[in-house]
Amino acid sequence: MIKDKISKIVKETIDELWGAKIASSEILIEVERPQNEFGDYAVSVAFALSKMLGASPNEVASLLAEKLNSKKLPEIVKIEVAGGYINFFLAEDFLKEELARIYKNRESYGKSKTGGGKKIIIDYCAPNIAKPMHVGHLRSTIIGDALANVYKTLGYKVVRWNYLGDWGTQFGKLIAAYKLWGDKSEVEKDPIKTLEGLYVKFHEELKESDSRRTELEKVGQEEFQKLEEGDKENRKLWEWFKEESLKEFEKMYDLLGVEFDTQIGESDYEKDLAPTIADLKNKGVAEIGEGGSVIVKLDRFDLPPALIQKSDGASLYITRDIALLKDRIKKYKPEKILYVVANQQTLHFQQLFAIAEMLGLNSAKLEHIKFGLVLGGDKKKLSTREGNAVTLEEVVNKAVKLARDVVEKKSAERQTLLSEEEKEEIAQVVAIGALKYQDLKEHRNSDIVFDWQRMLDFTGDSGPYLQYTYARLMSILRKSPTWKLNFQVGGWGLKLSKPGFDNLGEKPELAIIKHFLDFPDVLEKVGGTNLPNHLALYLYKLANLANRFYETVPVIKDENTPRRAARLALVETAAAILKTGLGLLGIKVLEKI
Repeated sequence: MIKDKISKIVKETIDELWGAKIASSEILIEVERPQNEFGDYAVSVAFALSKMLGASPNEVASLLAEKLNSKKLPEIVKIEVAGGYINFFLAEDFLKEELARIYKNRESYGKSKTGGGKKIIIDYCAPNIAKPMHVGHLRSTIIGDALANVYKTLGYKVVRWNYLGDWGTQFGKLIAAYKLWGDKSEVEKDPIKTLEGLYVKFHEELKESDSRRTELEKVGQEEFQKLEEGDKENRKLWEWFKEESLKEFEKMYDLLGVEFDTQIGESDYEKDLAPTIADLKNKGVAEIGEGGSVIVKLDRFDLPPALIQKSDGASLYITRDIALLKDRIKKYKPEKILYVVANQQTLHFQQLFAIAEMLGLNSAKLEHIKFGLVLGGDKKKLSTREGNAVTLEEVVNKAVKLARDVVEKKSAERQTLLSEEEKEEIAQVVAIGALKYQDLKEHRNSDIVFDWQRMLDFTGDSGPYLQYTYARLMSILRKSPTWKLNFQVGGWGLKLSKPGFDNLGEKPELAIIKHFLDFPDVLEKVGGTNLPNHLALYLYKLANLANRFYETVPVIKDENTPRRAARLALVETAAAILKTGLGLLGIKVLEKI
């Protein structure tokens, strides 16, 4: 990659000029893309060097630039200094050579072997059985899936892990509620809604009186204890609740286009809880706390103690997470484990990672991939009128309905004849793309605001805009006589295997080629920061450059045949990268919208 080449040559030049005084290995050389016309790439290393050499940044930069210019680099047409920055301008011949290389590998462009086959476990989605998935699960699922896609492209072996919430005292309460008020036929008709209703009713009954609360709490604890001890009736009910929940979850995963390699729950580690607690005690990590509870003191990490077993002997979520972590490291030997979970769980993961360090479970790098809340248009937490969290199904259904309205309007404006099936397919692809892009274009630590109008806008920074840009690019190719011929003989692009890129040179053409060069770097940046918004921003800029290109430069109507072929190849390359990038974000494209 050109950025790597620039970094390497700058480092070598520093060694040549000041090797006796400065160790270049200790200096960070960042190659940036300036947001101005001063150059295609810029290096700010002169600022750090100036402090070591006792000279001004501009003086140091000038010496470096002079030496670099003397090397006659084929990729660089000139090197200039501005305000202490060293600016590099790419040669047109180099850009055309790079375009030929990218065009030839356009379907796989961006893939790398950076990961070297190392394993990464990405833990995301994680719904609770017997409860509907809500908008928080949407963020976890979208972010986790995008990161999994990018890491796979970077050459890592990714394990997509859906860790289900299917154990704990709440299931004793649910079983108790079902035995008190449940109706099998009602659960079969609408499992999630009915089971959630029973759980809510149980908690409403707790508020009636202190005696009623004491009575029901005791019943809930007893039912969970029976479940833990293997009671046949309770086990059968729990398995049924889980089975029905998974059926509902799968419908949502199919709609979102999400798959998992491993889908197991907290219950799978039930048998490991007692040995885990015993291990913590034996290693002096855990100790007896108030009332016979078991805690881990985390004073040296400036954290409050972690409760890993209640005084009544019940385990907690963190206990199961410790057992899960030990199992993951033993079986998978991962390089990293990423937990894609909301900001609110920060303390939990700080405690978990601290305990992992105390246990010596540090062969894998553990990272909490935080994300913010989902807010409504009033910037308050997205909820129903009753104050309940909005379900994921409600959000998706509303997005599809609104997208269908937009598709109907666009179809009428363009007088496009679309079947009902085509309209439904377009609405679904556009709606899911809009939901995902609205989330991924923002820094994941930020709260996101559901602005339905902006989210489905075909002209702004939105998923539909990027999808529509791809469709327009494909439309240009379809209308081209060259493309039609190629399609007839077995695949478009066939006759354009050696287009005359020497015929290119217009400013919009060169701008889009330069942007192509950044794609692999952006994917590396997403992998290094776990921030998919870098890729979303790259694709938005690509769409803008592509629109500017075909609105200002004739393509199909270009009478210069070799240049027309080169411009078609440019369009084809832009479409391929846009499709790849959107695919990494989990967003589908359509050739017609």
